[in-house]
Amino acid sequence: MSIVCEIWFAFSWILDILPKLNPINRSTDLAALRDKFEQPSPANPQGRSDLPGVDIFVSTADPEKEPPLVTANTILSILAVDYPVEKLSCYISDDGAASLTFEAMAEAVNFAEMWVPFCRKHNIEPRNPDSYFSIKTDPTKNKKRPDFVKDRRWIKREYDEFKVRINGLPEAIKRRSDGFNSMEEMKEKKVAKEKNGGVLPAEGVKVTKATWMADGTHWPGTWYTPSPDHSKGDHAGILQVMTKVPENDLVLGHPDEKRLDFTGVDIRLPMFAYVSREKRPGFDHNKKAGAMNALVRASAILSNGPFILNLDCDHYIYNSLAIKEGMCFMMDRGGDRICYIQFPQRFEGIDPSDRYANHNTVFFDGNMRALDGLQGPVYVGTGCMFRRYALYGFHPPRANDYTGMFGQTKSRARNIQMQSEEDDSDTLPLTSHPDLSLPKKFGNSNVFTDSIPIAEFQGRPLADHLSVKNGRPPGALLIPRPPLDAPTVAEAVAVISCWYEDKTEWGDRIGWIYGSVTEDVVTGYRMHNRGWRSIYCITKRDAFRGTAPINLTDRLHQVLRWATGSVEIFFSRNNAFLASSRLKFLQRIAYLNVGIYPFTSIFLVVYCFLPALSLFSGHFIVQSLDIAFLIYLLSITVSLTFLSLLEVKWSGIGLEEWWRNEQFWVIGGSSAHLVAVIQGLLKVVAGIEISFKLTSKSSAEDEDDIYADLYVVRWTSLFIMPLTIIVVNVVAVVIGISRTIYSVIPQWNKLIGGSFFSFWVLAHMYPFAKGLMGRRGKLPTIVYVWSGLVSITVSLLWITISPPDDSTTASNGNVQI
Repeated sequence: MSIVCEIWFAFSWILDILPKLNPINRSTDLAALRDKFEQPSPANPQGRSDLPGVDIFVSTADPEKEPPLVTANTILSILAVDYPVEKLSCYISDDGAASLTFEAMAEAVNFAEMWVPFCRKHNIEPRNPDSYFSIKTDPTKNKKRPDFVKDRRWIKREYDEFKVRINGLPEAIKRRSDGFNSMEEMKEKKVAKEKNGGVLPAEGVKVTKATWMADGTHWPGTWYTPSPDHSKGDHAGILQVMTKVPENDLVLGHPDEKRLDFTGVDIRLPMFAYVSREKRPGFDHNKKAGAMNALVRASAILSNGPFILNLDCDHYIYNSLAIKEGMCFMMDRGGDRICYIQFPQRFEGIDPSDRYANHNTVFFDGNMRALDGLQGPVYVGTGCMFRRYALYGFHPPRANDYTGMFGQTKSRARNIQMQSEEDDSDTLPLTSHPDLSLPKKFGNSNVFTDSIPIAEFQGRPLADHLSVKNGRPPGALLIPRPPLDAPTVAEAVAVISCWYEDKTEWGDRIGWIYGSVTEDVVTGYRMHNRGWRSIYCITKRDAFRGTAPINLTDRLHQVLRWATGSVEIFFSRNNAFLASSRLKFLQRIAYLNVGIYPFTSIFLVVYCFLPALSLFSGHFIVQSLDIAFLIYLLSITVSLTFLSLLEVKWSGIGLEEWWRNEQFWVIGGSSAHLVAVIQGLLKVVAGIEISFKLTSKSSAEDEDDIYADLYVVRWTSLFIMPLTIIVVNVVAVVIGISRTIYSVIPQWNKLIGGSFFSFWVLAHMYPFAKGLMGRRGKLPTIVYVWSGLVSITVSLLWITISPPDDSTTASNGNVQI
């Protein structure tokens, strides 16, 4: 059993280490970007920004589990980002169609009219008001304007009032709806009396409890009391442009006695739109991937930014220059072959000891950075800037120059795009001739298909040097955006309808890919498989920050979702074994590891029980501890240790972070990964679908302790296997000690060897045991019950398997005498 497990661990280690053979570090030069795109030149005499447009997507689904105040702060950080205002557009996808989210966004836009100019005037960082006002350092540091203190005090008071309004929205909407519903009921009663001779009918009057908007109309989305056409899975499409397309010229503020003095400060806001796609019973809406594809189509019609940045609702812009940092890569020579820029995820609100490895530094600072030396990092769902043209399923420019297993090879047809192995017609002729295949691929919106070549052209780097291929002339993007009209908005509403994707390739080859709970990894894989490459952008100041579940139950469910998606990938056509020749060898190994790593849990669980088996049986895992074996074991251990230290040193990961990652790898591997393998097999063999629920951002009741959620204990079936491993190893140590003490010839070396490995397993399980005990350090009753059941079962099972013989009894009797 040990040998089989070791062989698998060796195979898994090779899959993990091979993609790290070409590590790379990158840096950007924002001054060069500014000189090239925002300075006066013969093609741009006025020095207007020649940078391409960027559309920012924010996704949310449930205001009860994703607080509107958190989402509003994320939107405010986006609207205040340091990027040309006329080039920026922001979209929020509310997949729950909640009036609470809609009105919270309206409040955020009103507050943004003060917050955004304030950030520009005083160069505020970060531009998330909640995070900014929570900073413990001196806020006046490096602030030179004499009115900063007065402005900050005023905007802080405004923000406190803004929070009160946001937090009071649920009650305000309910009170308003109750008032309108009462009025409607009175009207219906009056009409009923007039029809019934002045007497109210015996059956009474029934009035549907609707949710009302402030203008006295029904909310078209989900009502608080769901009804037909107004529930989470059954409502009309909603699109509301909350801020208009900004003017191309600066709009400067002026002195105001009641508000802040914004004289000389640009007060424009980027375009912001609220979007909730249509949902109807009987349609598969494909969860987040479907919502993102709806945003892709709507944004293509409204703004058509050649680049798309997607963020979760709790993942805000921490560095206002982050978009420009990513644009340095997209606009560099050869940048037209980059499909996306992935930024590392950084988290706030994590407990200081990072008990459950929530920071994921080993993954983000080690694995992802190493992949940057290959075809690029995988897409991890948020904090990613896409090239819109790559999302449409097309090949990169000069695709046939980059085929082959290991690197670039030359082809005779150098200037012809190769046809994909997946599809023989996935290239778009950028000419005026109509392509009859486009409606079959993208749907029947001519406005949308017309936007595709425009987005491709605008996303090209500047053709300011002979070495730049597939470039655009300088000054080509100085044309102002036209204002939106009613037909354009109506077309955007049409493309977010639930039937639009019927008989198209959306979710199959175009946009976010369907069929997996980890649609992000599959989407990135498809792009790499076509020959695109990605970039990992680590900025000196964190680009984005978000929150992560610090509760043990939520953390394990998060890992379960990731692992289940990996198992789905392994059993699908997105398996790296089936990749095209454009996926390089080491990149293929990396994606293969993504699909295989959950299966390590089977061998890990077995390995965690082996020390206990050794102690139960009285036989050590190795028959003899000779010098040759010890030298071999020492050399392997030292080699692995030095490799780990080398990786830690290179990536800048602390030893404590590395140890926390090792601990949680055992905890997650013996629980969530194992369940993910079982669920994946059930889906493949029996067709049983897997559903996951959103994780609440906080479940603790103590508002004074920001880490209170860490101590909340909620039982889940994922606890069973780790708890069993702990109990069995503890019982085995007790039995091993008892056997050794009462033996005629005690074999202490076997006891020490077996106990050492059992204690090593228990050391990895320590955070799990600590999480079970909660804040007060007391185990829940169910843990005692489960421990007793496991102990009794193991003892009876072992007595059945290996009953004591007469000689053992006699020996024990002699010892006792």
